[in-house]
Amino acid sequence: MSKLVLDLSPLLKVYEDGHVDRLLGSIIVPPSLDDPETHVQSKDVVYCPQSNLSSRLYLPKSTPPNQKLPLLVYFHGGGFCIETAFSPTYHNYLNKLVSEANVAVVSVDYRRAPEHPLPAAYDDSWTALKWVASHSKGDGPEEWLNLYADLDHVFLAGDSAGANIAHFIGMRFGKEKLGGINVFGIVLIHPYFWGKEAIGDEGKILEMKSKIDSLWLFTYPGVSGLDDPVINPGFDSNLSKLGCRKLFVIVAEKDMLKFRGWDYYEKVKESGWDGCVEIMEAKEEEHVFHLIKPSCDNAVEMMKKMVNFLNQAN
Repeated sequence: MSKLVLDLSPLLKVYEDGHVDRLLGSIIVPPSLDDPETHVQSKDVVYCPQSNLSSRLYLPKSTPPNQKLPLLVYFHGGGFCIETAFSPTYHNYLNKLVSEANVAVVSVDYRRAPEHPLPAAYDDSWTALKWVASHSKGDGPEEWLNLYADLDHVFLAGDSAGANIAHFIGMRFGKEKLGGINVFGIVLIHPYFWGKEAIGDEGKILEMKSKIDSLWLFTYPGVSGLDDPVINPGFDSNLSKLGCRKLFVIVAEKDMLKFRGWDYYEKVKESGWDGCVEIMEAKEEEHVFHLIKPSCDNAVEMMKKMVNFLNQAN
């Protein structure tokens, strides 16, 4: 058996011969035109033929023709190296969110490290947003978006590494102003931000900090380091250019990443950005608890707040 060269449990293990053993997030489920519980419709659509990349699209039950809905573009988590847009975890969660918020969703699947190190996931996610924008005149390649997506009210969201991606895409949108689309708001759930110097209680668990350091440098070997603005937005001199009007940051009390979420919230407020930012902290909860136990009281409350945030555009 090949020698183990990097152990990033519980996410993955990498062996000397290049084999990657993903320990989580490898199960996939098909889309459904009538989800048994929510009756939400979903289907998979290719957004980047060159790399054979797809997104899973979601629509609420029995959406009338030409009823325009706010559109959520969602980026899954998984440390940039595990999980997909097609896993039961994300499929079930987004079915529930679509049902309760009455929004359309594009759940983006992107290439993962280490086979495709960053910035591949960032590039793919931007390509997906450009694909969405190609429907602005109602003659894009995907009929669901032509008929139902209100591209004047687009939201970006993600959890963990997906929240990092959502922030990155929001920053790029703010600088480049992609035509045909308006990013109204961004939701960052337990965002994977980090930095060289420990903040909050990070210094109390140095072994954990070392693992997170290693994960970042593993997934983005060409990066400038742990204080690159894509992982530590506090070092981004352009933070005030975040391309949305509303920002919602969600953290969990027992999540090691919560200190970065609070720091990001404060840095955005201090940056001169002229939008509206809010934050919530779920007490007694761990990282991405809402995906692990979606029916718990804190997950239900978090869902309500997300629904309210997404419905601001109506």
